[in-house]
Amino acid sequence: MLKNKLALLAPIIAFVVLFIFSLALFPSVQVQPKNLPVAIVNEDQGVEIPNQPKMNMGQNIVDMIQKTPSSTTGETPAVKWVTVNNIEDVQHGLNDQNYYAALVIPKDFSAKQASLRTPTPTSPEVQIFINQGMNTAASTMAGQILNGVVDNMNNNVRAQLLAGFKNQGATLTTEQASGLVTPIAKKVTNVNEIGTNSANGNAPISLFQPLWMASMASAAIIFMAVSKTASKTRKENLAVKLTQIVWGAVVAVIAGFGLTWLAGSMVGLHIPQFADTALFLTITFFSFFLLISAVMSWLGIKGISLFALMLFFGAPLLALAPEMMSSFYRDWVYSWLPMRYMVEGLRELFFFGKGISWNHAVSSLTWIGLVSAVVILASVLKPRAVQEQQKLEV
Repeated sequence: MLKNKLALLAPIIAFVVLFIFSLALFPSVQVQPKNLPVAIVNEDQGVEIPNQPKMNMGQNIVDMIQKTPSSTTGETPAVKWVTVNNIEDVQHGLNDQNYYAALVIPKDFSAKQASLRTPTPTSPEVQIFINQGMNTAASTMAGQILNGVVDNMNNNVRAQLLAGFKNQGATLTTEQASGLVTPIAKKVTNVNEIGTNSANGNAPISLFQPLWMASMASAAIIFMAVSKTASKTRKENLAVKLTQIVWGAVVAVIAGFGLTWLAGSMVGLHIPQFADTALFLTITFFSFFLLISAVMSWLGIKGISLFALMLFFGAPLLALAPEMMSSFYRDWVYSWLPMRYMVEGLRELFFFGKGISWNHAVSSLTWIGLVSAVVILASVLKPRAVQEQQKLEV
């Protein structure tokens, strides 16, 4: 048995299989966020204290937050704090998917915090915005970090107040004692919400796999059908290729509207804009169909294996925010995945109230489709012998 070359290759084959499957597993194991963009707004106007410089506790908090331990150790921080001028700019940034979350310190923050030392205290309140629709996992992490920041602020303020009262030997009123429990209140607001059904948050990713599989199957079937069509001249072959593209467009319309209907009526996903979603899925399907057909038009039916591998390696990455991936997966795998445009476009439709328009996702899918269509038509220039060989393989 040891003389059999195939048996000797078994350890190498086993290692290669382990390596391939590990590549698909690694992105979802020990996910560590890095540089999650989180906005911070300080609108605090400060408070005048007799015989002392003007106190602005909001600015002190901003300075404290930005001095993260990782800035001294050289490690990449989990959060990238982005200073924004006002709450209106923050809201625009959240809607434009620039921030996963935001912390807003109001104008009267210092004044209310100073009142905590008086017999009639009023707790200051900060606002936390969680951008759910941008990415559920990343926005949840950003929200947890902001909640931790506010909890840490409460601990510090509580310790300072207790030390001040102790030094004064003061007796606390009921209101002061109550205020010490939570010196700084927080109001958490979810924006671009995914809804009460948590499955809606993964709707863009859930719709990807059936659409991708259907586009692969349709491209393969139509490719095999046109490959068996007799064409004696390049002009006839060009007509066959045009027919292949037209049939792909017909299937795309059926698939786009059909998947939207199935997702809403049978699966139970909330489809806020049926027509826009169906049209976007139609464009997406047609783009994927043309891309797969373009590769097969030059490599033959075996070219479809490339897209099966793309599904295998790409699907786990679609659920992650780019800031939650390693630099290798983010720069060399995720950035090259055509299906990410589908997920990005569906997020805008589902969670950000944006109808179908000439945005980044639609334009990218359109260009993928146009280039692929040109490649399909250019395949008529292949040598006749290669075309005949591919027909025999089919």
